[in-house]
Amino acid sequence: MGFFSSVSDFFFDVWIKIWDMSLTFLNLIRWKRPIGHVTPEGHPGYGGHWPEFKPPQEGDSRCACPALNAMANHGIISRSGRGISIAELNHQVHATFNFSTSFSNYTMHFAAHMLKRNYSKDTFDLAELNMHNGIEHDGSLFRLDAALEPDQSVKHIPFVEELLAAATGKDKDGNDILTSKDLSSILGKRRAVARAVNKDFSLKMPHRIFSSANSSTLVTIFGGRVDDLRSIFLDERIPEGWESRVRQPHGLTMAALNRIALGVEFGIREKDWAEAAQEAVRDSASPV
Repeated sequence: MGFFSSVSDFFFDVWIKIWDMSLTFLNLIRWKRPIGHVTPEGHPGYGGHWPEFKPPQEGDSRCACPALNAMANHGIISRSGRGISIAELNHQVHATFNFSTSFSNYTMHFAAHMLKRNYSKDTFDLAELNMHNGIEHDGSLFRLDAALEPDQSVKHIPFVEELLAAATGKDKDGNDILTSKDLSSILGKRRAVARAVNKDFSLKMPHRIFSSANSSTLVTIFGGRVDDLRSIFLDERIPEGWESRVRQPHGLTMAALNRIALGVEFGIREKDWAEAAQEAVRDSASPV
């Protein structure tokens, strides 16, 4: 069983990569989607009109990903965050954020494998994605490490505020924009501080790359726009009128995101934050 499963996984990975590269090429030669028509017609959010926002109620399930939580808060997926079809989530993530079909398929198959579920038939609760060192990882942009905050659906507000305040870019209208260099800088601080204060800290290479790739969606899908990110991160709410900033007809491919993510990862300098890490250790040791 293990042998055949490994062979199947190998051919799936090859197929996904070929599919993704094909979509990456097609994005280069086809027109971008018109502004105001990035979200597909007939899907929630078409024309920037999102379903009613309702914050989670007691007993609802939420995860470490604010974008998935926002989808639940708007009723794009189960508002309770429970009993979500993995295959249906694939479709909804693709349509809501304009990830490529190759990207969303790979991500959801990875989640199904991690949760030991059948991609086509099974469901899951959002909180199940909080499995430590599955998709969730230490050194997050906006969460304390799992050793310090077991409920990974809880955002750490000071982290979010610091991230948004770190924006150094401006758009043509003068609005604050997070850049890839900003992400590298803050990730360097997060990792240096977490490594210093969390004795159980772990961040192996696959999770380092995933961390940078996940962070890079802030400057691709969300265009780095601080006002939009504030709503997504703090309220887990999609701003009215919002649509994905990725206008390529086949969405954000893995190849396109990885190019940015590698730049973010190689730009990280934990050593630049040695003093901040030492200060965090002193603060954690001080009596309250």
